[in-house]
Amino acid sequence: MAKLNVNPTRMELTNLKRKLVTARRGHKLLKDKRDELMRQFLELVRENKALRKKVEEGISNANAHMSVARSVMSDASLDVALMMPMQEMSLEIEEKNVMSVLVPEFKTQFKTADANDIYSYGYAFTSCDLDDAVESLSAIMPDMLRLAEVEKSCQLMATEIEKTRRRVNALEYVMIPQYEETIKYITMKLDENERSTTTRIMKVKDMMLEQAHHYSEK
Repeated sequence: MAKLNVNPTRMELTNLKRKLVTARRGHKLLKDKRDELMRQFLELVRENKALRKKVEEGISNANAHMSVARSVMSDASLDVALMMPMQEMSLEIEEKNVMSVLVPEFKTQFKTADANDIYSYGYAFTSCDLDDAVESLSAIMPDMLRLAEVEKSCQLMATEIEKTRRRVNALEYVMIPQYEETIKYITMKLDENERSTTTRIMKVKDMMLEQAHHYSEK
């Protein structure tokens, strides 16, 4: 691993040691964040799989009933029956913070609390299969909304996991080794300079002692 291009001074050594401590702490925090995101992501993936299966079964059931209803009712009668819905649903989208990821949270509110308001037509001139189709779609609506919420959350969390993984790898395999290598280099350089300085001092001392000895002989 290549070292950083810095001056081998004690001040630079102190700064690098401080940066290394910060980098190691940041690396641990990011690893913890990545692991927790992965745990929650896998939980959402499992929930997403179960919801998708349930929703697809519900839609398939509703389509089967609707096909039968179309076979026994005219298109005009079907259009009139579904023209003026009695029930309305409003959707409010909020955001929830999950490990620094803003995931959507859907909140629904219905116009009326009466469950029979999903039928916007009279029962005299319509097929019971149309009732079953409308009921099936109404029953899976909460699961469809939750599925949309979970899938978007999975997408956002997957993006954040990838970003966090890249940061963890950059710290673990690039920045921290560079700091360690540079600290090792500066420490060796300072020790070498210190040994050179000690050697020079001892030489100067020997020269001064030798000069003093010659002077005393005179």
